[in-house]
Amino acid sequence: MRRVVVGATGTPGGMTALHRAAAEARARDAELWAVLAWQPPGGELGSRNGCGPSALAEHRAAAVERLRDVLDTAFGTAGPGVALAGLTVHGTPGAALVNAARDPEDLLVVGTGPRTVFRRLVRPSVARHCLAHAACPVLAVPPSPLQTELEAVHRRNFWRRPLDLRELSA
Repeated sequence: MRRVVVGATGTPGGMTALHRAAAEARARDAELWAVLAWQPPGGELGSRNGCGPSALAEHRAAAVERLRDVLDTAFGTAGPGVALAGLTVHGTPGAALVNAARDPEDLLVVGTGPRTVFRRLVRPSVARHCLAHAACPVLAVPPSPLQTELEAVHRRNFWRRPLDLRELSA
């Protein structure tokens, strides 16, 4: 069975990618695989320094619940209209997605978000990792224009800049 693999993060950009992946799965008559990667607090170092098996099981259970919430928020009770499989993976998001979409017939869908200089330094780009390492085609979905406008409003509020009402009528 052909598969469309997508990261499930619950962010606005992730929701855009999830909906695009569902549309691609319907168009290709493929299964939709939603992948949520998780790590214990502190990353791998944290799991070596104090997270026992019971704590790891709790983190995995929380990841499973998070994935259920993300899919329920994205598709509701109607579902995506194709066969849906949810997968939680202990690891980094880029590696988890590349490993899940290992067949050349698969399609890997990733969201691309705004990549400020600070974000590049703190967190590596999942989309870039997938584009560099995937064995299948990768569809990089840009954020919704509404998300871009929302982030501009958040920045304006953060810096306490007044809103120009003429911008709203455009």
